[in-house]
Amino acid sequence: MNKIDIILSTLESMFPNAHVELDHQSHFQLLVAVALSAQTTDKAVNKVTPALFHQFPDAHALSKADVDEVKPFIQSIGLYHNKAKNIIALAKELVEKFHGDVPSDRASLEALPGVGRKTANVVLSNAFNIPALAVDTHVDRVSKRLRLAKKTDSVLVVEQKLMKKFPKEHWTKLHHQLIFFGRYHCTAKNPQCNTCPLYDMCVYPKKTKN
Repeated sequence: MNKIDIILSTLESMFPNAHVELDHQSHFQLLVAVALSAQTTDKAVNKVTPALFHQFPDAHALSKADVDEVKPFIQSIGLYHNKAKNIIALAKELVEKFHGDVPSDRASLEALPGVGRKTANVVLSNAFNIPALAVDTHVDRVSKRLRLAKKTDSVLVVEQKLMKKFPKEHWTKLHHQLIFFGRYHCTAKNPQCNTCPLYDMCVYPKKTKN
């Protein structure tokens, strides 16, 4: 097998059920959860969203809120003031332009307040089954350790390289598998090199002996 096939096979054997770990019950809740997850963990977001979504279950409800109403729900996560402003503005645009529904095209998603390419990719792939490869900190780290991208590559370049190397039908699941691999195995600090099946192709300079 070539390198790409080995990576796909290994990740499938390690994480066959990899999935989005942000709790949500609608496309809108997924979009908000992903927006809130910037520079914080999914676990931290999942702690605050149940109460937030109970109070503001959809775009119509959140669009009518003010920042001081929303901040107490999310103040335990980073950048909560700006995130509160963004998700309210996001909800207002959804109501005004899309009848409260989340659009299924990249341009419309990326035009929403607080929504960048990574967030759009997560929503496109998970909500609408449109193949996309979101590059977060885990995907970026793993891609560079496995020589799928250069150390100096931006997240956009990493995304473009992954899309060229891996077949499109694998993108959505591969995105989750790379996240799981980075979150639970190839961690930023103290990665599990001793038990890593991809040890030989890894260029992490501090990797321990396999």
